[in-house]
Parts: sequence; C-alpha cells; structure tokens
Amino acid sequence: MSMVLGDALSLLLFRLHSGRLLGINLLKVNEIIPCPTLTKLPSRHPHVRGVATLRGAALTVIDLARAIGEVGRSDSQDGCLIVTELSRSRQGLHVQSVERIVQCSTRDVRPPPAGAGAKAFITGVTQIDGVIVQILDIEKVLHEIAPVLPEEIDEQLLTSAERGLLNGRRVLVVDDSHVALQLTLAALRKFDLDCQAVRSAASALELLQSQAESGQPIEVLVSDIEMPEMDGYNLVRAIRQHANIGQTYVLLHTSLDSTMNTEKARAVGANDMLTKFSTVDLSKAMLRAFQSLA
Repeated sequence: MSMVLGDALSLLLFRLHSGRLLGINLLKVNEIIPCPTLTKLPSRHPHVRGVATLRGAALTVIDLARAIGEVGRSDSQDGCLIVTELSRSRQGLHVQSVERIVQCSTRDVRPPPAGAGAKAFITGVTQIDGVIVQILDIEKVLHEIAPVLPEEIDEQLLTSAERGLLNGRRVLVVDDSHVALQLTLAALRKFDLDCQAVRSAASALELLQSQAESGQPIEVLVSDIEMPEMDGYNLVRAIRQHANIGQTYVLLHTSLDSTMNTEKARAVGANDMLTKFSTVDLSKAMLRAFQSLA
C-alpha cells in the first residue's frame, strides 16, 4: 500500500453489543485494550461509562452503542476499548469486539444514505467482501458529548495590518462533517474572510472552476482529508492538474495527528497542514497563506 497516494483507507472493523458492524479509520486508533476497571463520575455525561487510568493518565470511556442511539450495556465489564486520538484529544470507545483490519479505496466509500438523518453518526458506507460496513463519524460522537466551541479571539492576536490582509479574502471550506464545517466557518468569519462551504471534494472542484471562470477565483482552499469518494489528497492532485485553478493555495485541515500525514500532504502538493481544531492555529495558517499570496 503506497502511503503517498492517499487513496487507500485502512479500517478497523468492530461490533457493538447489538451485533452491528462498524469501521473506524485505523489512523485514528492508538491501541485496543480489554475493558479496564472504571471510576464512575457522578456528574458524567450519560454516554460516558466512566474514567480509566491508562499508564498513569486519565482516559474518558464512552459507551459507543449508547452514544449513537443504541441500547448500551453500561454495567458490563466485557468487551474492549478502542483508544482513539484525534483533534488533540484521547478517549476510549467501549465496544463488544474488534474483528480485523481491512483495506479499501476512498473511491469505494459512499456518503451515508440521504435518509440516514443527522443522528446517523456515520460518515460513509462501503462494502467489504460483500458485507456493508458503516464508517463511524467519531468527530460527531465526541462533539455530542463535549461540544467544541471556537475559542474567543483576543483582539491583540492579529495586528490591524494582519486583519487588513485577511479582510474580504476569498476562502472555500470543504468538509463532509457538518460539525467540523460549521466550526471552521465560525472561526474564519471572525477574521472577516469571505467564506464559502461545500460538503464534498467534487463540489469543491466544481466551485473552484466556476469561480475562476467568473473572474472571482477562490484564493485559499481549506480541505478535510477524510472524505467519501475523493479524499483531500486526491482533491489536491486534481486541483494541481487544472491550469486555471492549479495555483490555488491549499490547507489540509485534519483531525489526525501524524507527521506521516504532513509528508503525504507535501507529496501531493498541499501548501500547509493543520490539526483540528484551534482557532488560534487556524488564524496563523490563514496569515501564512495570504502572506505567501501577497
């Protein structure tokens, strides 16, 4: 599997107590451990089973079945924990069992069915050996339990000249996660940027082309990496192949914390990469972008 191409997706398949089969991007998984003894907190969120101690550090343990609308088994000590790390936080997902790791192509991942609704907690659907696998939207699960709010921006964070540099500049945000999209837009609009948003790479390409043809080109694209049908890496490749939009500045904005991802981002031609979600870091990334375009 080529780590530069960015088209392959490794999924960890697991089951909930109901038998439901789900997958999670392997890059978001730190480790898998037996369910440890938990300390229950009286004021905990109803979807949080408790807190475990893992190598001296506290780890919040989420009853994943309950968090996505199924009947959980909060008093059960069976099952295991999938320890995930993303968007600058670490947590354990309590599941019934872990099955195996499989590889698929992002091109074979389809968006959730139109009727799935906002509470579906899945970010895509694919087939593995003829069996339908739903890919968990872990960001949505975490946001429901502990909503991420854009940080309040200190007026001194940007000088008046820097604010002037950003004011009214054209930015397009693409992210298949509604939660992530709204957080990013809210942060960018604090800097008076002219923002548009789409939910897929194909829509982003189409809008970049139409804006360029109209004489009002998008200057900076802020793109998620993990998206169904075409991921962020392949979106960058496609942009670089088009003469009229090939010079668009691209910031890849990802929930994954990995040096390897930065190398992959550079290899496909991205200008910058940032881990979600920090309004301050995003503001600095926007300054880097528009200073380079000045």
